[in-house]
Amino acid sequence: MYGKLLRRVREEAPLVQCLTNYVAMDLSANALLALGASPAMVHAREEAAEMAGLAAAVVLNIGTLSPPWVEAMHGAAAVARARDRPVVLDPVAAGATAYRRETSAALLETGVDIVRGNASEIRALVGGGATGRGVDATDPVEAALEAASQLAGSTGAVVATTGSRDLLTDGGRVLEVRGGHVIMTRVTAIGCALSSLVGAFAAVTDDRVAATTAALATMKICGRKASFAGGPGSFRTALLDALYALEPDELDQPGVVAELAAP
Repeated sequence: MYGKLLRRVREEAPLVQCLTNYVAMDLSANALLALGASPAMVHAREEAAEMAGLAAAVVLNIGTLSPPWVEAMHGAAAVARARDRPVVLDPVAAGATAYRRETSAALLETGVDIVRGNASEIRALVGGGATGRGVDATDPVEAALEAASQLAGSTGAVVATTGSRDLLTDGGRVLEVRGGHVIMTRVTAIGCALSSLVGAFAAVTDDRVAATTAALATMKICGRKASFAGGPGSFRTALLDALYALEPDELDQPGVVAELAAP
């Protein structure tokens, strides 16, 4: 099921517009290329909306905000919504400042299809008293499941909470994705790159749950495969190699994805 989506990404090479942060641009672009998609790191307000008209998916990442950047996000999201193209939101450190909370709320109001964040970020989106420290989560994934279900119900989006294990929900179903390695927490922008991969998979199917699950499984499997690396620097290279070499059938292997009882 999920392997079929990876084959489709490689066949179609969807153009994924990433309005992402300065820290994440390089890794996100290379992760998309390694997977088989095509990145467009276009965020200038003068052209972001026009580029969204060409893109198969739009990824919004609030990591390094500024007013022109936020304006560009709204413009790109509006075009994507009008053309029925998927919009992915990565609410980086959403609870850290008032500006981030306001920006996240406004983007959710505009309308997004998928939200991908850590537990503290997801809880912050619904005012859940998250205890995040900057971009780092201090809440366990399980603590955000109620908030994720509430957010999915109020927005209609698929909500993915990622960490040592990943949980995603559409407000009804709950899926768990296992894998990865602790070394992934020592390389910046892994989560941001994952959000870009979500955009690639969402570009080739209307099933937002399947697309999100396929992306999470891809990163978990590749993170585990790259864990032989001696440290964070070599891990980053090994991760890109693993994305490039990933076989579609690996996404459907037992033990990676499981459906859980809804809370």
